[in-house]
Amino acid sequence: MGSPSPPLQRNESASLPERQELYLRIQAVDVFVRDLERSLEFYVNQLGFKLVSDVILQSGQRRLSVAPQDGSAVLNLIAPDPASEAFQLIGRSTQVVFVTDDVAAQYSEWRKRGVRFRHTPRLRRIKYQQQAPARLASQTGMFTEEPPVWGGVFTRFEDLDQNSFALVSLDEVSRAIEAQRRAAQEKMEAERRAARELEIAKEVQLRLFPQSLPSLRTLEYAGVCIQARQVGGDYYDFLRLGEERLGLVLGDISGKGIAAALLMANLQANLRTQYAMALDEPERFLQSVNQLFYENTPDNAYASLFFAVYDDQTRRLRYANCGHLSALLLRNDGCLLKLASTCTVLGLFKDWECSMAECRLESGDVLALYTDGITESLNSSGEEFGEDRLLDALERHCRLSPQALLDVIVGAVRKFSPHEQHDDITLIVARCVQISR
Repeated sequence: MGSPSPPLQRNESASLPERQELYLRIQAVDVFVRDLERSLEFYVNQLGFKLVSDVILQSGQRRLSVAPQDGSAVLNLIAPDPASEAFQLIGRSTQVVFVTDDVAAQYSEWRKRGVRFRHTPRLRRIKYQQQAPARLASQTGMFTEEPPVWGGVFTRFEDLDQNSFALVSLDEVSRAIEAQRRAAQEKMEAERRAARELEIAKEVQLRLFPQSLPSLRTLEYAGVCIQARQVGGDYYDFLRLGEERLGLVLGDISGKGIAAALLMANLQANLRTQYAMALDEPERFLQSVNQLFYENTPDNAYASLFFAVYDDQTRRLRYANCGHLSALLLRNDGCLLKLASTCTVLGLFKDWECSMAECRLESGDVLALYTDGITESLNSSGEEFGEDRLLDALERHCRLSPQALLDVIVGAVRKFSPHEQHDDITLIVARCVQISR
């Protein structure tokens, strides 16, 4: 008596619920042809396929790969040696089946392009056999469902070498394709609405920037904000604080995009609804702005801010640098003064102390307030534009008007970093002028 057969081994991995199924699909099928160039012309020009690759294999044989425009399967076109066994496969059924949602339309289109079909499209319906459930029903008398029906239309077409392919449409596939098209249309419509809403948001945000410049006798000034996206978190403003005083504001909100834009609007509203007290009590004004920003924004939201009050009569500039980049004050004699931080950023701390500093401007002095979108712009080598290049531009063009100087600096940044802009570019330039008598 022989030894018993070993018991079947259970596939433990197949029973594990957490095991992920491996991805698997057919990538390519070889189709043997006589002339690669003629076949390529047929598949591209008559069937509308696209050329995927054109390679020389290690054997020295050339292989062209083509695929339907909206399909994933690839046909490798190979011209075998006439003495090879593969050459005998030319002109036979490839057993390749192409699926479309409308066989009749595809048939009509390809016939117009000269594609040869073996017969006109035909309807086919087949019921899957379910023998075991049928036997069970006959034995138990239990009700069973009708076998599912496969329905579709099919035909066969040939290439130049009479390699034949099936072309079918299946009810299930047609429904799936229609569902995909509806989903794609809904997605396109949602994207269109989102783009329109972003465009509206951009228009609204542009209105938040100053629309007019209060006139001063001793100070010329201009500002610009070029957003990296439709909307952004950089902010600048000019506040009229009476007849002879001007508030200059420049801020940078944490984050980017819509979230930053909303925070920017929140900060702008806080500043503009309370700036009346900035004339006599700038410290208390900024403390109130910080409190509202702290209370009305998420815990991780903050903003760096440079706020200054310029007195047109005395040319005195009182400022608070709230965790922002140092402003650059280029004196008429070439000396540079950096207006560094006097307190921390807005929005992170409930108990926030504000400190002010001041300086006096002389005729010919140039003041520049900017965000890191300027200094941190990168060239193709990953090098930053930096403060030195900004200062060089200020020194070489300090005699220009503020608006012209803005244009020069922005042009220099874009020339240095010509690729896609990744951060908002915001800049205020002010120039003290001699009072004409």
